[in-house]
Amino acid sequence: METVPDAALRTPSDAVVRVVVAGICGTDLHGYRGLPGPVTGPRCGHEFIGVVEDIGGEVSTLRPGTMVVAPFNFADGTCSACLAGSHNACAAGGMFGVQGDGAQAEAVRVPFADANLVAVPVDENDERLPSLLTLTDTMATGLHAIRTGRVAPGSSVAVLGDGPVGMCAVLAARDAGAARIILVGRHETRLSKGKEFGATDTFRALGSEGVAESVDFVRTATQGVGADVVVECGGGPQAQDTAFALCRAGGTVCVMGSPPIGDVTPVFLRGITLTGGLTPARAYLPELVERVLAGTLAPGSIFEKSVALDDIVSGYEAMAARAASKVLVQP
Repeated sequence: METVPDAALRTPSDAVVRVVVAGICGTDLHGYRGLPGPVTGPRCGHEFIGVVEDIGGEVSTLRPGTMVVAPFNFADGTCSACLAGSHNACAAGGMFGVQGDGAQAEAVRVPFADANLVAVPVDENDERLPSLLTLTDTMATGLHAIRTGRVAPGSSVAVLGDGPVGMCAVLAARDAGAARIILVGRHETRLSKGKEFGATDTFRALGSEGVAESVDFVRTATQGVGADVVVECGGGPQAQDTAFALCRAGGTVCVMGSPPIGDVTPVFLRGITLTGGLTPARAYLPELVERVLAGTLAPGSIFEKSVALDDIVSGYEAMAARAASKVLVQP
């Protein structure tokens, strides 16, 4: 842990939010391990729920004392990209913990507070806080994959990767009415949880033969055709190549793990649609918050460990050792 300056208002559109719960993401873990990626510290974390403590003079929709959920990527809410629902492409925006304050802290300055923060009528002890916290990034990303993949009732979906985003993609595919949801991963306990989230089939891909065997499994499960939609949550050229192999001709591959890299020849030769990308989480928050509050969506069990902010290193170490796939932080 490192001490950094306290969060404070800088512009009239800012708010300062005291963090109630935060999350550790795989993106943060990359930075912790010194791997390439956007997160370098010392301010880390982009998933948080908190209480508004102070507001700038131009903030009109929020008051101190309001509990709020924030998207992982903030935006101004007024540019053409934001108005089109692509808050992730806002030129004035950025990601908490990279271009803005980190959420693994006692408080966060939130730019463009009216455009980004969504009020939630819960208190600091509400049992739904973990589920609400997933909406800031992971659940929104899983839903984004299913929406951009245009998953339709009765369709087949293969989810490549059994981490938190993969789990939430399974959940979103179930809610979209997919008839066959095949989760491919490497961890037996996560695959079991995938079934709880709605996977109809799971496959554990291990060793050098894992890729070929997973392709055979998905093709057998889909009568030799391949999945209508493949959600790639792992990142890297091998995962992308595997996703193309799992997909039927004319189907859709949603690349969520990292920007598309490597050979995209299948897009041309097999008529596969390539989609996915960075999630405009703010666009999904109102719908997702409403569902969690109504009790029809409960993805909070993706958090497998909870740690105090003062002991956050143990949370990172648990994720690095694969003892937990996602960790909740309580300042």
